[in-house]
Amino acid sequence: MSSDAFLMAFRRFVARKGLPKELWSDCGTNFVGAESELSECFELMSTELQEKLARQQVEFKFIPPGAPHFGGLWEREVRSVKHAIMCCLKDRVVTEVLLQTVLCEVEGLMNSKPLGYASSDVADVDPITPNMLLMGRRDSSLPPVAFNQGEELRSRKQWRHVQLIVDLFWKKFVSEYLPSQQIRRKWTKETENLRKGDQVLVIDNHAQRGEWSVGEIVDAHPSEDGRVRTAEVKVNQKIYRRPVVKLIKLSKMSQ
Repeated sequence: MSSDAFLMAFRRFVARKGLPKELWSDCGTNFVGAESELSECFELMSTELQEKLARQQVEFKFIPPGAPHFGGLWEREVRSVKHAIMCCLKDRVVTEVLLQTVLCEVEGLMNSKPLGYASSDVADVDPITPNMLLMGRRDSSLPPVAFNQGEELRSRKQWRHVQLIVDLFWKKFVSEYLPSQQIRRKWTKETENLRKGDQVLVIDNHAQRGEWSVGEIVDAHPSEDGRVRTAEVKVNQKIYRRPVVKLIKLSKMSQ
């Protein structure tokens, strides 16, 4: 929670993911203090060195004080991770290295979640993920390992405990967080029906960990009132009939 601790965390992030152009945060004293310290270090450099490093400066952007809703995008992601992990761990006390491993695996899952698609061909379902933006390549993660929960909880091998915790996190995330991404404006504003050709993320509670089912609407079925409540989705050359509450529309991302 100190500026020093944040700067070390920031350097770890840059070492793994690369240097960002902007950094958004609230007005916590650790963040503001870190920005001031970096600015002071830059001012103490020679003019020649400042010119060489000018392009590597990171711009800190702070949301207004007392307005956490300005950071709703990342606050919601953080809350969903913390809530799911607390539900998985409950009152158990785990080692630091185990918790770090869990968080890194969860980070990989969160950063592999589809954000949208950029292909000009609607038949080419090629979702953009945070990992692609961070690393410039496809998601690369180790496949999940299946263990017997009762036996492995009694095992002394912590890496297996990690797999059980991450499995529980995935189930919580899919069953509780993903459905919340459906926009609900009942009694206030009409929502647009899903249409043929829309790209969607399919919520599947039985999907393997880290498997995001992305498909294309090939047929929509309106009810008598004109509202579409079920649709045919093409995923990996197979067609499934799903209720719209299990479908999250992906937006087209500009290239």
